[in-house]
Amino acid sequence: MGGELRYEIAQNAYIKLVLHALKHKTSAVNGILLGRVSPQSDVVEITDSVPLFHSHIGLLPQLEISLILIEEHFAAKGVSIVGYFHANERFDDHELGGIAKNVGDHIYRYLPQAAILLLDNRKLEALSKTKDRSPVVQLYTKDASRTWKLVGSDGNQLTIKEPSANVVLLDYISTEKWQDVVDFDDHLDDISKDWLNPELFK
Repeated sequence: MGGELRYEIAQNAYIKLVLHALKHKTSAVNGILLGRVSPQSDVVEITDSVPLFHSHIGLLPQLEISLILIEEHFAAKGVSIVGYFHANERFDDHELGGIAKNVGDHIYRYLPQAAILLLDNRKLEALSKTKDRSPVVQLYTKDASRTWKLVGSDGNQLTIKEPSANVVLLDYISTEKWQDVVDFDDHLDDISKDWLNPELFK
C-alpha cells in the first residue's frame, strides 16, 4: 500500500451501530464491521455492520459463535470482517478497554488493516446542536508497535460515505428508531429475531 490507509463507512452500517448503543444506554455494547479493502485506493470500505451484544459482552463462546455465523453469511457476498465497534457502559468513559482490544486483536490476526470504532458520547450528545457531519466515533488502528492507537481527530482517515448521514441519524433518534435494532443477544433469546436487521431501514 502506498499512501495512508483511510476508512469509509456506509451510512446504514454507521447508523445501525449508533442506534444499537442508544437502545442499551446503560450497557456496554459491541458490533462487527464488514466490508472490503480496496488495494488500489488504500481505503477500507465498511459496507455493513452487525450489532453483537449488550450483556456479558466479554463471554468468548457467544462471541466465537457469532463471528462464525457472520463470516459464513457474508463470505458468499464477497464481504469479510474488517473491524470492531464498541460503546462503553459509562457516558464519560472514553478509553478503549480490554475487551475491545482483545476482539480487535483477534480480527487483526486475519486482517492487519482492521479498525476499532469507539462511540464518542460527547460528539453524539452534541450532534443536535453542532450539526457536525463527521462520525460520532473514534477510530483506532494498530501502529508499528502493534498497539491500538487513536487516529488523529482531523476527520481525514474516517469518513461516512454519505455526507448527510448524521442528519438521517438525528431523524431516526427523534423517532426512537433504535427500538427496532436486533442484536445477537436478542437472537439468542428468541431465534425469530433476525440479527441481520433486514427491515431496519425499509
